[in-house]
Amino acid sequence: MRRLVRRAVVAAAAALAVLTGVTTPAQAAAPASPAVTFTNPVALQRADPHIYKHTDGYYYFTATVPAYDKIVMRRATTLQGLATAPETTIWTKHASGDMGAHIWAPEIHFIDGKWYVYFAAGASNDIWKIRPYVLESGSANPLTGTWTEKGRISLPLDTFSLDATTFTHNGTRYLSWAQNDPAVGSGTNLYLARMSNPWTISGSPVMISKPEYSWETVGHRVNEGPAVLQRNGKVFMAYSASATDANYCLGLLTADATADLMNPASWAKTSTPVFRSNDRTGQYGPGHNTFTVSEDGKSDILVYHDRDYKDISGDPLNDPNRRTRYQKLYWNADGTPNFGIPVADGATPVRLSSYNYPDKFIRHWEYRAKLEGNVTNLADSQFRIVTGLTGSGTVSLESANFPGYYLRHKNNELWVEKDDGTALFDADASFHQRAGLADSAAGVSYESYNFPGRYIRHYNNLLYTQPVSTALDRQDATFYKE
Repeated sequence: MRRLVRRAVVAAAAALAVLTGVTTPAQAAAPASPAVTFTNPVALQRADPHIYKHTDGYYYFTATVPAYDKIVMRRATTLQGLATAPETTIWTKHASGDMGAHIWAPEIHFIDGKWYVYFAAGASNDIWKIRPYVLESGSANPLTGTWTEKGRISLPLDTFSLDATTFTHNGTRYLSWAQNDPAVGSGTNLYLARMSNPWTISGSPVMISKPEYSWETVGHRVNEGPAVLQRNGKVFMAYSASATDANYCLGLLTADATADLMNPASWAKTSTPVFRSNDRTGQYGPGHNTFTVSEDGKSDILVYHDRDYKDISGDPLNDPNRRTRYQKLYWNADGTPNFGIPVADGATPVRLSSYNYPDKFIRHWEYRAKLEGNVTNLADSQFRIVTGLTGSGTVSLESANFPGYYLRHKNNELWVEKDDGTALFDADASFHQRAGLADSAAGVSYESYNFPGRYIRHYNNLLYTQPVSTALDRQDATFYKE
C-alpha cells in the first residue's frame, strides 16, 4: 500500500510540475562523501602508522619499523601512492644512553610553521625505560630537512610512557599519551594535558581512561595509541587495548565539543570494542590507528595496522609482520563514527545508497538483499566491486563480511550467497555496471548479465532484477557509491 501511495504522490507531483512549469528534484544531491577505495595492505612490516596531510599537497607517512632502531618517512600526493613512495630514514637511535632502544610509534605533525615528530624510546642500557621524545625541523620538506632533538617530554610521573599525540581544540593544544601509574595498577592508562609549546605540557595531567573491561585486559592491561577526530560537535578519541596479538582492538572515548576536556567525567567510553579481529576477512589485531582525509577532503580515512594471521610464536613484539592498512570511516545517523570491520586484503568495499531514498543503503539481512537506513552493522551494507565472475566486462558485488559470497539474482530476487562454482551462479552474480539510469553523471546502475534489460532495483525496500520503463523505475535502479 505504501508503495502505491508513493507512486501516486510521484505521479501527482509530476503532473503538477507540468501544469505549473515548476520542477522539483526527485532526490537529494549526490552524496557529500563519495566512495574512496584502496588496495590493502599499503605497507608491509610497518606498525603504528601515522599520516599527516599537509597544505603542500602531500601526505606524510611514518611508522614503527621491525628493528625498532630508526624513524622512517615517505610522502606522496595520494594515499595509495604512499604504498610505493620511496622511504627516507630521518633519524636513527643513539648508540648509547637515552633514545638508544625501542624506537616506537612516531607521529608527524606540523605546528606553527615547523615539523614535529613525537616518538617513544628506551635507553640502550634499559630498553624498557620507555619515555616520549620530540624532534623538530624547520625545513619545508621534512624528508630532506635537518632534525633537532627537543628532548624528552617532561611528565610529572617518571614511569613507562609512550604513544604521545597532539591536537588542538577550541584554540588550546593538548597532548595525550599512555602511561603506567603504579598507584592505578599494572599496564597503561590514557592521560591528557594542556601544552605550552609543542614539546612541553603545562599544568597537571588527568587520567581519562584506564583498562577496565575484559577486552582491554587480555594478555596485558592496555589503553594506548590515542588518536583524535573532531566531528559533529564531538571529540572522539580512538585508542588501542589488550596485548598486541589477535586480541589487540580499538575502543572509543567521546566528549562533547563544549565540555571541559580536562575533566575526566567529560569522556564516555564504549562498553565494547569498535574495531576488532575478524576471522572471515582474515584480519587480526587491528589497532594503533590514526585518522586522515581523502584527497578531496570529503571522506574520513581510518589508518591502522594488523596481521593476516592469528597465531604468533613467542612475544608479539618480536613478530615483524604488522601491516599498514586503510579503509573509509563511515558515520552513523546519530553522528558517531562507524569503524565497521577490518576488511579483506585487496580492494576495499563501498556502500551503495539509493538515488531516491538517499538515507538508505543496499544491505543483506539473513542473506536477502534489501534497502535500509541507518545500518549500524556497517559491513552488512558494504560490497567489494570486483571483476565479474563471468569476466566479459562485467562486475560482481562481493559481501564485505562474507568474502566469497556475492549478490546474485534468483527468481528475480537478490540474495547474498556463496559462490558454488557453477556457470549459473557466475552468470546470476555478474552485472554490467552502467551509468546511473536516473543520474548518468554520478550514479550507477547494474544490468543483469544473463537477463539483459533487467536491472537491480528496489521495490518495497527489497531488491529485485526487473525491466525498467518509467522514470520511477529508473530512479529505483540508480545508486550512488559511498
